[in-house]
Amino acid sequence: MTTSDLADLLIAQLLKREGGTKRRWRQVVGAVRWHDPATHPHCNWSLEPGGSARESEAVETLLDELRLRHPIVTQG
Repeated sequence: MTTSDLADLLIAQLLKREGGTKRRWRQVVGAVRWHDPATHPHCNWSLEPGGSARESEAVETLLDELRLRHPIVTQG
């Protein structure tokens, strides 16, 4: 899985769970940051969601689940 794939998966899940628009969730999620697995062996990606408190909470809840299923991704 690439960082782009992960962002797409995250947005699709947010749309399904929370509703809203794809455009808005892309703004809230922002870019997935890739980290070198040599320095981040347990989870090599991160992001800093923006948006309202409710939107950020929805993203953070989903991030916890995705980190368990997809801890290591590739750039792209």
